Amino acid sequence: MSVTTLPGRRPSPDDLLVLLSVARAGRYTAAASELGLNHTTIARRIAALEDALGGRVLARGAAGWVLTPLGEHAVAAAEEVERALGALRPDAAQLSGVVRLSATDGFSGFIAAPAIVAVRRIHPDVSLEIVSTTRRAAQQRVGVDLEVVVGRPHVHRAEAIHLADYALGLYASRGFLERFGTPASTSELDGAPLVYFIESMLQVDALDEARRSTRGMVDAVSSTNVYVHVDATRAGAAFGLLPAFLADRHDDLVRLFPDEIDERLPYWLVCRPEALRQPTVLAFIEALRARISAVEDQLLGRSGAARPTPAAAG
Repeated sequence: MSVTTLPGRRPSPDDLLVLLSVARAGRYTAAASELGLNHTTIARRIAALEDALGGRVLARGAAGWVLTPLGEHAVAAAEEVERALGALRPDAAQLSGVVRLSATDGFSGFIAAPAIVAVRRIHPDVSLEIVSTTRRAAQQRVGVDLEVVVGRPHVHRAEAIHLADYALGLYASRGFLERFGTPASTSELDGAPLVYFIESMLQVDALDEARRSTRGMVDAVSSTNVYVHVDATRAGAAFGLLPAFLADRHDDLVRLFPDEIDERLPYWLVCRPEALRQPTVLAFIEALRARISAVEDQLLGRSGAARPTPAAAG
């Protein structure tokens, strides 16, 4: 893709690569750290590139620097420079670099962490940075290459890919059921204590809608972190509305009413178009898909065959 320049001026390939780093990191300081330069040098290089191109390549967004239309053209040229330089290396097939991911706690631990292990077995110079959060997809992906969100996202200038579905079920610890009894039907759950997300802080519609089968229950322990949900349920704080892939691995948890309380939620991957041209990102996405395929039964709660409740066992 061509970049329009002023007569007699040609953008420096080095300046283009600096822009590429800023575009991926979202901040001058992060790009400076990655390139081994200082903040002032980054700013000077960007200014020189804008002077050569005759316009702004970056604009301030809510969370950092974002590309202007001219900047997007320049980044496409920068990626061509990066590929050309990489082809000159004798170990060009060896990938390196940082993949920056924003994802939910459960996905980060259960899917993303094993996926990067698989990538690093082949490409040990690839690393992963995870920002763990549960939120809607951002309209400006500053500082991250990929986002994984729950629920179908509505985004602009980004690719959205459905990765997988997972199941939410109602669980309780064996000790909790022994103390308070095992409910015989879902109608007995009205007024019962529940472990789930903080309703006032929940920004994800799909997670809010998933509580429809437990609307009559009362919040006992609420947290923005799903691992806290699991630990609080195991400790006997209350019933927990938990992802099956996290709860079924614990023998001290019992799933209740699996046919009646079985909420299915989708994981979606959101990424900037330019991120999909990065070999390291593509390798990581491939590893994510392989991990998801390997644990599909666990995601959907098929692997945790209903363990007997204390009453049924006795």
